[in-house]
Amino acid sequence: MNKFSYLFIITLFLFTACKSSRLVNPGDPINVSYQKGLDKFEAGNYSDAAEIFETVTRIGRGTNYAQDAQYYLAESYFNQKRYILAEAEYNRFITFYPRDPKREQVDYKKALSLYHQSPRYRLDQTATRRAIDEFQLFNSRYPNSEYVPESADKINELREKLAHKYFEASEFYLRTEQFKAATIYYDLVIDRYPESKWAELSLLKQIETYIAYADNSVLSKQVERYNLAISTYEKYIQLFPQSSGRGEAESMRDTAEKGVKDAQARVQERENNQTN
Repeated sequence: MNKFSYLFIITLFLFTACKSSRLVNPGDPINVSYQKGLDKFEAGNYSDAAEIFETVTRIGRGTNYAQDAQYYLAESYFNQKRYILAEAEYNRFITFYPRDPKREQVDYKKALSLYHQSPRYRLDQTATRRAIDEFQLFNSRYPNSEYVPESADKINELREKLAHKYFEASEFYLRTEQFKAATIYYDLVIDRYPESKWAELSLLKQIETYIAYADNSVLSKQVERYNLAISTYEKYIQLFPQSSGRGEAESMRDTAEKGVKDAQARVQERENNQTN
């Protein structure tokens, strides 16, 4: 460790120690320290509250004060929107006090902490998937909870985000004329998130993609790929018979059917020429 790093760590330690001493006086009974933290929390001073509650959890191990302080430590971080720290402290509460009456609320707030870590759809969605898992686990564990309707709404919102991400990936592959990859990602939207608003649009775009794929294929592959467009149209009509996009879908089906006929005619013409 270089000299600068050593001095930085020492300075940080001294700053933290001095601040802690201002919040919790040496010799303060555990109940007094806890009450100081609670007063800070109720006044909305969550930063100082978190620091005090962290101290109480250390010096009061095995007491009810430490148990309640652990809960309020997680809540303090949550109210500061420090969701990674909040998730960690809710987890610690669950580990140490699994039968606490506040367990249901803690489980839900843990899921909410992950929900708030979920980034916009273009970024990595690991936190989104973890949040969905936590909400689903919560709904399974507490089917009669007052939080279940809100939890279900959060799951739907997060699934819409994942569907959007797959849809945008499909659009990228279509723009760059990577047609096979585009159809695969449209399928992911349709199969994994059929309830999302992106499923219908993905089916429409998949018809378009199969036609473009066929148009840009060698003659021997064109009939197969135009037929995939027609099959996708049939799936679209089956799933969304009253959709406003039906006219567009029918127009693309007509294009695909014409493509099949034209490709078959050219195949037949080539075979006749080879025979002659």
